This record gives sequence, C-alpha cells and structure tokens, in this order.
Amino acid sequence: MSEGPASDALTGDVRDAFDGLTPDEGMRLLREGALSVEGRLTAASNATLYCTVSDGARSAACVYKPVAGERPLWDFPDGTLAGREVSAFAVSQALGWSVVPPTVHRDGPFGEGMVQLWVHGDTTVDLVELSRSTDHPGLRRMAVLDAVINNTDRKIGHLLPTTGGHLYGCDHGVSFAEDYKLRTVLWQWQGLPLTEEALTALMGVRRLLGDPASEIAGTLDQHLTGPERHAVRDRVDLLIQHGIHPYPAPDWPAVPWPPV
Repeated sequence: MSEGPASDALTGDVRDAFDGLTPDEGMRLLREGALSVEGRLTAASNATLYCTVSDGARSAACVYKPVAGERPLWDFPDGTLAGREVSAFAVSQALGWSVVPPTVHRDGPFGEGMVQLWVHGDTTVDLVELSRSTDHPGLRRMAVLDAVINNTDRKIGHLLPTTGGHLYGCDHGVSFAEDYKLRTVLWQWQGLPLTEEALTALMGVRRLLGDPASEIAGTLDQHLTGPERHAVRDRVDLLIQHGIHPYPAPDWPAVPWPPV
C-alpha cells in the first residue's frame, strides 16, 4: 500500500483498529465493497456518513463523505474536499508513515466522495495530554505531514490513537491551499530541527513528486490544481532546505477554533 521509504511507523497490530483487517485488506474492501449507510455524524460541518462496507465475506466500518454534501467555503474551490482527503492519504503513504487511515475516492449511495476506514481508537488515551506531548514519534510525524499538506484544521479530536500503539489522524479536507495556512494544535516543535527520519522521508517524497508514474503524483494531478501541486513541492523543498519544523503564519490564526 505504501510507496514511501521503509519505516517502522506502523507500530503494533493495527487490525484491532479496522475490524480485524490489515490496512491493505481494508483498501481492497473500500474499493470493491458495497456501501451501506448506517447513520450520520451530525457534529461534522459537511455531510459525514457512518457506513458499513462489505464484499459478502468481510465487512468493516467506514466514513463516507459525498461531494454533494460539502459545504461551500470561501478559500477552497467547491466540490474538492473529498479529493483533498484522498491526496492527504497519498502524501501519508509516500512519507511511509501511515498517518492517514486507508482512504479512497469512489462512488457511493449519494454520489462520488471520500470513503475512509473507521478507526476504532483507544478510548483510554487522554487526547488533550497526547496533543501536548513532545516525545511521541507518531505525533511528531503527524506535525510533519500537516506541514507538507498545509493542514488548516488539525484539532485535538482528529487524533486517533489505537490500542496497538499506532497514531492515526483524520479530517484533512481543508488542506493543500496554495497560500501558507497551517493551523494546528501541534506547535510544540516549531523551530526545532527535523529528525533524520523526517528528512529522509521528505527527500523520498520529493523524488516521487517528480515521477509522473508515482501514485502520489497521479493522485495530486487528479485532485489538486496546478498551483496547489507546485505549492506542495515548494513546501517540501523548504522543509528540506531549512531542516526545521515551521513557524505559524504571521497573518493567519495559528490554532483552529475550537481546538478540540
């Protein structure tokens, strides 16, 4: 499933998070299975449907966000949020860190949209305490991913720790803006040197972005504009060149509201 550098980021047995499936099995099920809507997550800003995906032999819980249910935003083109979620998954895989749960763009009961495996997280973890950690490798990888995709909405509630020890993150629809708009609760590493692991992963991503045959290049070509794709390459280049975690933008809110 990953085209990025080899990594031990996928810690523990993650099958407990995906109804007994491995991430690769989950991807195949998301692509080929039938979607059945079970309910709606009413707290979400856009139409977010809780579903079951099944191929007759296996089934798993998932989230389905149809393009038709996206709320118009002033700073993102209409009908593009699902594609941005899929693009975030492609970047996550290219980094080799599996920060974003298995995600596909496909047709569903209410038209095309994003479908992502539901993460059965570890409910014993204090998410506020986790978000403030300075020594959690998975959280620091997430901060690097957010810098690459220019995430404008990394909230505490988007952290999904699993009982196997792996940390996932969700809700990446408002990412990949052309202008620098990083807004996150994960600023504890700002100005600090990137890890060697991060620099190696970023250089791998940069090579893949230059390869038209790579999965990440194909996904971004499909779902992002030309200027947005160019901005991704620029952000990766700047991270490699300066070798540090970025600072907040001086003219943009640093933390999303509400932060949870």
